[in-house]
Amino acid sequence: MLKAIAIFVVVIAVGIAAVLVLALTKPDTFRVERRLAVKAPAEAIYPLVADFHRWTGWSPYEGRDPAMKRTFGGAEQGKGATYAWDGNNNVGAGHMEILEANAPSKLRIKLDFERPFEGHDTAEFTFVPQGDATLVTWTMYGPAPFLSKLMQVFINMDSMIGKDFEAGLASLKKLTEK
Repeated sequence: MLKAIAIFVVVIAVGIAAVLVLALTKPDTFRVERRLAVKAPAEAIYPLVADFHRWTGWSPYEGRDPAMKRTFGGAEQGKGATYAWDGNNNVGAGHMEILEANAPSKLRIKLDFERPFEGHDTAEFTFVPQGDATLVTWTMYGPAPFLSKLMQVFINMDSMIGKDFEAGLASLKKLTEK
């Protein structure tokens, strides 16, 4: 019996060690990016992103907690606009601030997560005209601390976050292609 327990403990220890070593091989940064062509001018799409008040109409995160508390501050829209949220486990808590607003081509947002995990990332939206359409790109990137690397052993962050970005871009498309 003691031998079986010892073997079990060794197998568990080797498994944990393997997961930790695998986590150490993950990159120190992450990047998730999705793009979609929208048959609308950048001038029609950009305001929906540059104004945090309008995110409820397209952001995939807004509908996950109907009781989520939202706080807006700073500028009404564009550079200096801020948005904080505090919700259930599906949305967590955090805040954003638009650091760069070059209408109608680019927005850069400082994105700080407080819960369920702390994170300090950057989100960017670019709007590139392509004939009668606009290529809209939503990117998020930042450091990958050890806890993030550990999660990446079990979860494909690009797929998980990427699905949300795809849904948000599809909503922007639906709102502006009328």
